[in-house]
Amino acid sequence: MNTNDLNLFEAVAHYGSFTKAAEAMFTVQSNVTTRIKNLEEEFGALLFTRNNRKVELTPEGEKLIRYTKQINHILDEAKRSIGKSDIVKGQIKIGFLETMMTLKGPELVNELASKFPFVDLDFRSAMRASLISDVLNYKLDAAFIPAPLDIPELEQIKIKDEQVVIVAPADCENLDVLLKKNPLKTIVFDQGCVFRAKLDSWLVSKGIAEYHKTVMNSIEGVVNFIESGIGFSVLPEEIISTFYGNRNLKTFPLPKELGLMTTILVYRKDVPLSPALKAFISISGGTKSNNVDK
Repeated sequence: MNTNDLNLFEAVAHYGSFTKAAEAMFTVQSNVTTRIKNLEEEFGALLFTRNNRKVELTPEGEKLIRYTKQINHILDEAKRSIGKSDIVKGQIKIGFLETMMTLKGPELVNELASKFPFVDLDFRSAMRASLISDVLNYKLDAAFIPAPLDIPELEQIKIKDEQVVIVAPADCENLDVLLKKNPLKTIVFDQGCVFRAKLDSWLVSKGIAEYHKTVMNSIEGVVNFIESGIGFSVLPEEIISTFYGNRNLKTFPLPKELGLMTTILVYRKDVPLSPALKAFISISGGTKSNNVDK
Protein backbone atom coordinates (compact mmCIF):
# COMPACT_ATOMS: atom_id res chain seq x y z
CA MET A 1 0.00 0.00 0.00
CA ASN A 2 1.15 3.54 -0.75
CA THR A 3 -0.39 6.99 -0.61
CA ASN A 4 -1.49 6.75 -4.24
CA ASP A 5 -3.58 3.69 -3.34
CA LEU A 6 -5.31 5.74 -0.68
CA ASN A 7 -5.84 8.61 -3.13
CA LEU A 8 -7.49 6.20 -5.57
CA PHE A 9 -9.62 4.83 -2.74
CA GLU A 10 -10.69 8.36 -1.79
CA ALA A 11 -11.54 9.14 -5.43
CA VAL A 12 -13.80 6.09 -5.71
CA ALA A 13 -15.52 7.08 -2.46
CA HIS A 14 -16.06 10.62 -3.75
CA TYR A 15 -17.36 9.76 -7.22
CA GLY A 16 -19.17 6.55 -6.31
CA SER A 17 -17.74 5.04 -9.48
CA PHE A 18 -14.55 3.24 -10.49
CA THR A 19 -14.81 4.69 -14.00
CA LYS A 20 -15.19 8.32 -12.86
CA ALA A 21 -12.43 7.87 -10.28
CA ALA A 22 -10.09 6.56 -13.00
CA GLU A 23 -10.87 9.55 -15.21
CA ALA A 24 -10.29 12.00 -12.36
CA MET A 25 -6.99 10.34 -11.41
CA PHE A 26 -5.78 10.04 -15.04
CA THR A 27 -5.53 6.28 -15.01
CA VAL A 28 -7.51 3.30 -16.30
CA GLN A 29 -10.40 1.58 -14.56
CA SER A 30 -8.59 -1.75 -14.36
CA ASN A 31 -5.80 -0.12 -12.34
CA VAL A 32 -8.30 1.40 -9.90
CA THR A 33 -10.11 -1.92 -9.52
CA THR A 34 -6.83 -3.76 -8.87
CA ARG A 35 -5.63 -1.19 -6.32
CA ILE A 36 -8.90 -1.29 -4.41
CA LYS A 37 -8.85 -5.09 -4.43
CA ASN A 38 -5.31 -5.01 -3.05
CA LEU A 39 -6.39 -2.65 -0.29
CA GLU A 40 -9.31 -4.91 0.62
CA GLU A 41 -6.97 -7.90 0.79
CA GLU A 42 -4.44 -5.96 2.87
CA PHE A 43 -7.07 -4.80 5.37
CA GLY A 44 -9.02 -8.03 5.24
CA ALA A 45 -12.30 -6.22 4.74
CA LEU A 46 -14.72 -5.21 1.99
CA LEU A 47 -14.38 -1.45 1.48
CA PHE A 48 -17.16 -0.90 -1.07
CA THR A 49 -20.50 -2.42 -1.92
CA ARG A 50 -20.90 -2.64 -5.68
CA ASN A 51 -24.02 -2.80 -7.82
CA ASN A 52 -24.98 -1.82 -11.35
CA ARG A 53 -25.82 1.76 -10.43
CA LYS A 54 -23.22 2.95 -7.92
CA VAL A 55 -20.42 2.12 -5.53
CA GLU A 56 -20.83 2.92 -1.83
CA LEU A 57 -18.57 2.72 1.22
CA THR A 58 -19.11 -0.14 3.64
CA PRO A 59 -18.81 0.57 7.40
CA GLU A 60 -15.19 -0.57 7.16
CA GLY A 61 -14.70 1.69 4.16
CA GLU A 62 -16.05 4.64 6.16
CA LYS A 63 -13.44 3.94 8.83
CA LEU A 64 -10.67 3.87 6.24
CA ILE A 65 -11.80 7.10 4.56
CA ARG A 66 -11.47 8.88 7.93
CA TYR A 67 -7.93 7.53 8.34
CA THR A 68 -7.13 8.41 4.72
CA LYS A 69 -8.11 12.03 5.25
CA GLN A 70 -6.12 12.13 8.49
CA ILE A 71 -3.06 10.68 6.72
CA ASN A 72 -3.33 13.20 3.89
CA HIS A 73 -3.72 16.00 6.43
CA ILE A 74 -0.59 14.88 8.30
CA LEU A 75 1.37 14.63 5.05
CA ASP A 76 0.29 18.12 4.04
CA GLU A 77 1.34 19.46 7.42
CA ALA A 78 4.69 17.66 7.14
CA LYS A 79 5.36 19.15 3.71
CA ARG A 80 4.48 22.62 4.99
CA SER A 81 6.66 22.22 8.09
CA ILE A 82 9.69 20.60 6.50
CA GLY A 83 9.54 22.78 3.41
CA LYS A 84 8.98 25.84 5.60
CA SER A 85 6.39 27.07 3.14
CA ASP A 86 3.56 29.33 4.22
CA ILE A 87 1.71 28.80 0.95
CA VAL A 88 -1.74 27.28 1.47
CA LYS A 89 -2.70 24.99 -1.37
CA GLY A 90 -4.96 22.07 -2.17
CA GLN A 91 -8.43 21.31 -3.48
CA ILE A 92 -11.68 21.48 -1.52
CA LYS A 93 -15.18 20.39 -2.49
CA ILE A 94 -17.94 22.71 -1.28
CA GLY A 95 -21.70 22.27 -1.62
CA PHE A 96 -24.27 25.06 -2.02
CA LEU A 97 -27.94 25.62 -2.52
CA GLU A 98 -28.26 27.23 -5.94
CA THR A 99 -29.64 30.44 -4.42
CA MET A 100 -26.71 30.85 -2.06
CA MET A 101 -24.21 29.98 -4.77
CA THR A 102 -25.70 32.81 -6.84
CA LEU A 103 -25.33 35.28 -3.98
CA LYS A 104 -22.18 34.23 -2.14
CA GLY A 105 -20.30 32.02 -4.60
CA PRO A 106 -18.63 34.77 -6.69
CA GLU A 107 -17.67 36.72 -3.57
CA LEU A 108 -16.00 33.67 -2.00
CA VAL A 109 -14.21 32.72 -5.20
CA ASN A 110 -12.81 36.23 -5.61
CA GLU A 111 -11.68 36.53 -1.99
CA LEU A 112 -10.12 33.06 -1.98
CA ALA A 113 -8.29 33.81 -5.22
CA SER A 114 -6.97 37.03 -3.69
CA LYS A 115 -5.86 35.62 -0.33
CA PHE A 116 -5.17 31.97 -1.15
CA PRO A 117 -4.48 31.75 -4.90
CA PHE A 118 -3.23 28.16 -4.78
CA VAL A 119 -6.45 26.72 -3.33
CA ASP A 120 -8.74 25.14 -5.91
CA LEU A 121 -12.52 25.11 -5.37
CA ASP A 122 -14.86 22.41 -6.63
CA PHE A 123 -18.45 23.64 -6.20
CA ARG A 124 -21.58 21.48 -6.27
CA SER A 125 -25.16 22.71 -6.23
CA ALA A 126 -27.83 20.38 -4.82
CA MET A 127 -30.81 20.13 -2.47
CA ARG A 128 -30.29 20.33 1.29
CA ALA A 129 -30.68 16.60 2.00
CA SER A 130 -28.27 15.65 -0.75
CA LEU A 131 -25.64 18.13 0.48
CA ILE A 132 -25.87 16.80 4.04
CA SER A 133 -25.56 13.23 2.80
CA ASP A 134 -22.50 14.07 0.71
CA VAL A 135 -20.74 15.72 3.67
CA LEU A 136 -21.55 12.74 5.89
CA ASN A 137 -20.29 10.36 3.21
CA TYR A 138 -17.05 12.30 2.63
CA LYS A 139 -18.00 13.36 -0.91
CA LEU A 140 -17.94 17.04 0.09
CA ASP A 141 -15.53 18.73 2.49
CA ALA A 142 -18.22 21.18 3.59
CA ALA A 143 -21.60 22.55 2.53
CA PHE A 144 -23.75 25.63 3.00
CA ILE A 145 -27.26 24.59 4.04
CA PRO A 146 -30.30 26.08 5.81
CA ALA A 147 -30.56 25.54 9.58
CA PRO A 148 -31.72 23.93 11.78
CA LEU A 149 -29.57 20.80 11.85
CA ASP A 150 -29.08 18.28 14.63
CA ILE A 151 -26.49 15.75 13.47
CA PRO A 152 -23.76 15.09 16.07
CA GLU A 153 -21.16 14.17 13.45
CA LEU A 154 -21.28 17.61 11.84
CA GLU A 155 -19.75 20.87 13.03
CA GLN A 156 -21.76 24.02 12.29
CA ILE A 157 -20.74 27.58 11.53
CA LYS A 158 -23.46 30.23 11.29
CA ILE A 159 -23.02 32.24 8.09
CA LYS A 160 -25.99 34.58 7.75
CA ASP A 161 -29.67 35.25 8.32
CA GLU A 162 -31.79 36.20 5.35
CA GLN A 163 -35.39 37.01 4.57
CA VAL A 164 -37.50 34.74 2.40
CA VAL A 165 -40.47 36.33 0.63
CA ILE A 166 -43.41 35.51 -1.61
CA VAL A 167 -42.64 36.57 -5.17
CA ALA A 168 -45.62 37.28 -7.44
CA PRO A 169 -46.27 38.98 -10.80
CA ALA A 170 -46.19 42.79 -10.69
CA ASP A 171 -49.96 43.09 -11.26
CA CYS A 172 -50.78 41.12 -8.09
CA GLU A 173 -52.76 43.49 -5.85
CA ASN A 174 -52.39 41.63 -2.56
CA LEU A 175 -52.14 38.13 -1.09
CA ASP A 176 -55.89 37.80 -0.53
CA VAL A 177 -56.51 38.28 -4.25
CA LEU A 178 -53.67 35.91 -5.08
CA LEU A 179 -55.03 33.10 -2.90
CA LYS A 180 -58.53 33.39 -4.39
CA LYS A 181 -57.32 32.41 -7.85
CA ASN A 182 -58.69 29.12 -9.16
CA PRO A 183 -56.66 27.18 -9.96
CA LEU A 184 -53.94 28.51 -7.66
CA LYS A 185 -50.65 28.19 -9.55
CA THR A 186 -47.16 28.06 -8.07
CA ILE A 187 -43.66 27.85 -9.56
CA VAL A 188 -41.42 25.56 -7.49
CA PHE A 189 -38.15 23.69 -7.47
CA ASP A 190 -37.98 19.89 -7.13
CA GLN A 191 -39.01 18.05 -3.97
CA GLY A 192 -36.53 18.64 -1.16
CA CYS A 193 -36.15 22.36 -1.84
CA VAL A 194 -36.32 24.44 1.35
CA PHE A 195 -38.22 27.24 -0.45
CA ARG A 196 -40.82 24.80 -1.75
CA ALA A 197 -41.23 23.49 1.80
CA LYS A 198 -41.78 27.03 3.11
CA LEU A 199 -44.35 27.67 0.37
CA ASP A 200 -46.16 24.43 1.26
CA SER A 201 -46.19 25.35 4.96
CA TRP A 202 -47.54 28.85 4.27
CA LEU A 203 -50.34 27.58 2.03
CA VAL A 204 -51.31 24.89 4.56
CA SER A 205 -51.52 27.62 7.22
CA LYS A 206 -54.02 29.34 4.91
CA GLY A 207 -56.07 26.15 4.64
CA ILE A 208 -54.87 25.34 1.12
CA ALA A 209 -53.66 21.80 0.49
CA GLU A 210 -54.26 21.42 -3.24
CA TYR A 211 -52.75 23.71 -5.85
CA HIS A 212 -51.07 23.54 -9.25
CA LYS A 213 -47.26 23.23 -9.34
CA THR A 214 -44.94 24.02 -12.24
CA VAL A 215 -41.50 22.60 -11.45
CA MET A 216 -38.39 24.47 -12.65
CA ASN A 217 -34.74 23.65 -12.09
CA SER A 218 -33.23 27.14 -12.07
CA ILE A 219 -33.78 30.48 -10.36
CA GLU A 220 -33.89 32.22 -13.74
CA GLY A 221 -36.63 29.88 -14.88
CA VAL A 222 -38.70 30.46 -11.74
CA VAL A 223 -38.39 34.24 -12.08
CA ASN A 224 -39.28 34.19 -15.79
CA PHE A 225 -42.42 32.12 -15.15
CA ILE A 226 -43.51 34.38 -12.28
CA GLU A 227 -42.96 37.52 -14.36
CA SER A 228 -45.02 36.06 -17.20
CA GLY A 229 -47.97 35.65 -14.82
CA ILE A 230 -48.01 31.85 -14.72
CA GLY A 231 -47.79 31.64 -10.92
CA PHE A 232 -45.95 32.72 -7.77
CA SER A 233 -43.21 31.30 -5.57
CA VAL A 234 -41.00 31.77 -2.51
CA LEU A 235 -37.40 32.99 -2.85
CA PRO A 236 -34.77 34.89 -0.84
CA GLU A 237 -35.50 38.61 -0.84
CA GLU A 238 -31.83 39.38 -1.51
CA ILE A 239 -31.91 37.37 -4.74
CA ILE A 240 -34.81 39.47 -6.03
CA SER A 241 -33.45 42.86 -4.91
CA THR A 242 -29.91 42.15 -6.13
CA PHE A 243 -30.50 40.49 -9.48
CA TYR A 244 -34.13 41.06 -10.43
CA GLY A 245 -34.99 44.50 -9.06
CA ASN A 246 -35.90 45.81 -12.51
CA ARG A 247 -38.21 42.93 -13.38
CA ASN A 248 -42.02 42.98 -13.28
CA LEU A 249 -42.27 41.34 -9.88
CA LYS A 250 -43.83 42.11 -6.52
CA THR A 251 -42.77 40.69 -3.16
CA PHE A 252 -44.78 40.08 0.01
CA PRO A 253 -43.41 39.17 3.46
CA LEU A 254 -43.95 35.76 5.01
CA PRO A 255 -44.77 35.27 8.70
CA LYS A 256 -41.67 35.54 10.88
CA GLU A 257 -41.38 31.81 11.57
CA LEU A 258 -41.27 31.10 7.83
CA GLY A 259 -39.68 34.29 6.55
CA LEU A 260 -36.33 33.99 8.35
CA MET A 261 -33.75 31.51 7.04
CA THR A 262 -30.40 30.91 8.69
CA THR A 263 -27.59 29.53 6.54
CA ILE A 264 -24.86 27.43 8.14
CA LEU A 265 -21.62 25.86 6.90
CA VAL A 266 -21.27 22.23 7.98
CA TYR A 267 -18.35 19.79 7.90
CA ARG A 268 -17.43 16.53 9.61
CA LYS A 269 -16.00 16.75 13.13
CA ASP A 270 -13.94 13.57 12.84
CA VAL A 271 -11.84 14.72 9.86
CA PRO A 272 -8.92 17.10 10.49
CA LEU A 273 -9.34 20.43 8.72
CA SER A 274 -6.95 20.72 5.82
CA PRO A 275 -5.09 24.03 5.40
CA ALA A 276 -7.23 24.67 2.30
CA LEU A 277 -10.50 24.13 4.17
CA LYS A 278 -9.26 26.25 7.08
CA ALA A 279 -8.52 29.02 4.59
CA PHE A 280 -12.00 28.73 3.09
CA ILE A 281 -13.66 28.82 6.51
CA SER A 282 -11.64 31.90 7.44
CA ILE A 283 -13.18 33.89 4.57
CA SER A 284 -16.72 32.50 4.90
CA GLY A 285 -17.68 35.19 7.39
CA GLY A 286 -19.26 32.76 9.83
CA THR A 287 -19.28 32.20 13.57
CA LYS A 288 -18.92 28.75 15.10
CA SER A 289 -21.95 27.31 16.86
CA ASN A 290 -23.16 23.81 17.68
CA ASN A 291 -26.72 24.92 18.38
CA VAL A 292 -27.91 26.98 15.44
CA ASP A 293 -31.70 27.34 15.60
CA LYS A 294 -32.28 23.89 17.01
